[in-house]
Amino acid sequence: MRVFVEGIGLCGPGLAGWEASRKVLTGAADYISAPTIVPPSTLLPANERRRAAQIVKIALAVGAEAFAASGRPAAETASVFSSSGGDGDTIHDILTVLASPERALSPTKFHNSVHNAASGYWSIATGAQAASTSLCGHDDSFAAGLLEAAVQVVTENQAVALIAYDVPYPAPLNEIRPITAPFGVAFLLAPEPRTSALASIEILLRPGPMAPSVMTDPALEALRTNIPAARALPVLAALAAWGEAEVVIDYLDDMSLVLRINPL
Repeated sequence: MRVFVEGIGLCGPGLAGWEASRKVLTGAADYISAPTIVPPSTLLPANERRRAAQIVKIALAVGAEAFAASGRPAAETASVFSSSGGDGDTIHDILTVLASPERALSPTKFHNSVHNAASGYWSIATGAQAASTSLCGHDDSFAAGLLEAAVQVVTENQAVALIAYDVPYPAPLNEIRPITAPFGVAFLLAPEPRTSALASIEILLRPGPMAPSVMTDPALEALRTNIPAARALPVLAALAAWGEAEVVIDYLDDMSLVLRINPL
């Protein structure tokens, strides 16, 4: 399968947007770790903005950045949302309430707990009525989301936004499922090149395990290994370097996802 990248969004520790992070990703500037700063979104009405969880805010931020770069209307574009576990804070709150004598559960907490909550907020924020898919593949969620988005681009001959994100769980859940920091990434993928296209990506499935591509900076490599959505970092680094590259992404135990990247 071959798709074209028209826009990118990025938000993570010390990575404040795609353009601001390109030199860091290529090694031209030092990576300086810092808390993830999610830019405030004006897409949601005030009431919805107050109710939105952190995972929704980061999904909206990276999605908006990717669409701003591509110039496509979000309201008319299909989307794929991918996260390894969804909103851990809300799950923690629900479990805490259920373990207490008073088991009155807020309806807002319930609707934020579902795995497609970010997709729902996105549709409210952008007026999107195109098809949207929300999925989870544990540590391989980014690869699964990219594969799903690419399949839709090729089979439906339409642009698709991939929005992948993860946030840490609070204690005690983080002892079982440690995710070190909030991280989000978005790609606007299209079936044909336009003037806004940055690169083409040929996507291949290879049988058998292959060693995944890694980051040369130890701190960035720690992000890649500790945050499922950050498995996208080698792809981002290859795109930032603006050269031909082959990237291997963690996927299934008996299958590997290989990306051949060519700048336009």
